[in-house]
Amino acid sequence: MSDPRTTATGGSPAAPAATAGQGTPGVEAFGYRQELKRSLSFSDLLVYGLVFMVPIAPFGIFGSVFSGSGGMIALAYAIGMLAMAFTAASYSQMSRAFPMAGSVYTYAGRGIAQPVGFLAGWMILLDYVLVPGLLYLIAGVAMNSIVTGIPVWLWVAAFVVLNTVVNYLGIEFTARINKIMLVAELVVLAIFLVIGVVALASGKSTDSALHPIYNSDTFSFGLVFGAVSIAVLSFLGFDGISTLAEENRDSARSIGKSMIAALILAGTLFIVQTWIAALLVPDPSGLIANGDPGGTAFYDAAENAGGHWLSVLTAVATAIAWGFANSLVAQAATSRLLFAMARDRQLPAFLAKVDAVRRVPVNATLLVAVVSLALGIYMSTREDGISLLSTLVNFGALFAFLLLHVSVVVHYVVRKKSRDWWRHLVVPVIGFAILAYVVVNAQVAAQRLGFVWLGIGIVLLVFLVATGRKPELAEEAA
Repeated sequence: MSDPRTTATGGSPAAPAATAGQGTPGVEAFGYRQELKRSLSFSDLLVYGLVFMVPIAPFGIFGSVFSGSGGMIALAYAIGMLAMAFTAASYSQMSRAFPMAGSVYTYAGRGIAQPVGFLAGWMILLDYVLVPGLLYLIAGVAMNSIVTGIPVWLWVAAFVVLNTVVNYLGIEFTARINKIMLVAELVVLAIFLVIGVVALASGKSTDSALHPIYNSDTFSFGLVFGAVSIAVLSFLGFDGISTLAEENRDSARSIGKSMIAALILAGTLFIVQTWIAALLVPDPSGLIANGDPGGTAFYDAAENAGGHWLSVLTAVATAIAWGFANSLVAQAATSRLLFAMARDRQLPAFLAKVDAVRRVPVNATLLVAVVSLALGIYMSTREDGISLLSTLVNFGALFAFLLLHVSVVVHYVVRKKSRDWWRHLVVPVIGFAILAYVVVNAQVAAQRLGFVWLGIGIVLLVFLVATGRKPELAEEAA
């Protein structure tokens, strides 16, 4: 009987082999067949990461981060970018060692041990599987506030269907759509920044220019890092680039370089736009004290800067960016993770099926669509739907990132006896420490629900072992 991990398409003929670029081994070197289409360049990967992170991501969660940080929102985003920079560096090292789909599931599984990889994949699933539903929900709520005659659930359904069709048409088509959406988001952001700067120059500032960075009246490490645990939602997505490793046509170095480049570019935009918006909030002290239950703090700042039209423009841009552009790439990344885990028999085999024509993981893509639709519609009936999903998404990602840092040390220092202390020991240790502190200061609800999910994963792992399906990855070729 043939190995199911090398016949994931149910016996269909193997796709033509393709290397991962000059001097880089293809997936065949690790016991797999090359089934996905290698067509993405460095610029495609960079655009993908930027769209996944959404250059205007702070628009949607500005009020929550502003309130949680005591007004020091630019500082929270700066710390978040620093934390993610160490994580991106670790991703870069592991993507060079194992240029395959699966993200942290693959890296922890091959870098530490297969069961650890399963748990890492399980925890990152909390991020990947839930985040499309969260994005659709935020977009649906935003569009409903503009076109009240169409209910939230119908907006959610429309976005899900649209993105599923685009993703099914293939990764190249998705890449082209990504570039168009990125340009549109950057145009809206540029409009806000220009008008915001003009407004500040004309005396519309409502607070000290230094307070978004440091305010001695409200500062505490616990407060700021607690806000970072929310702000990090804006950065989630750079890691999604690693799920496209088997569709990258250049060397494995392109994966790491594009991740770091996307993170730096997006992080800089986050800091600048939140700093300007923080100085235009109509009532800074009120926002800190009362929070932003309506989620309109950024749009209120935009209205203060340029009038109602700018408020509407930023709200519509947020809805489209989160509900279409970001959700599109989130669905693509999630389907690749499910594909990788199913190929290794850690999830049902039907999720490893690749469409013979489009060369995309078709069943995994459809499953993500169904889950996102059900989750988005259900959470639209709850008042705390957005906040609940946000906390779960962040916790799953941060926990998986902790395992990623450990995998760098184990693979390179322990196994390979590397003496590159900076990249293989110092960077992952610092990254681990920062993220651990963020997790400790995260909301209690996120911690509880996150550890419940981890407990379920452990039970599932025990079940797999007991039924003879112990996590095993395909062996590397001799």
